Amino acid sequence: MDAKFLELLVCPVTKGPLTYDRERQELVSRSARLAYPVRDGMPILLENEARTLSDEELDA
Repeated sequence: MDAKFLELLVCPVTKGPLTYDRERQELVSRSARLAYPVRDGMPILLENEARTLSDEELDA
């Protein structure tokens, strides 16, 4: 994911920053406890498509 593009994206729920998890192909919003999928290089920033992060993932 292009770093400049990532700087422009924010969590649609909290409007906070997102970090890219290359291994899982997800954009992570720690404040919302959500991970948004990236499919074919396109971030899917829909709350109903996001995965809830576990406590273990947030502590890592």
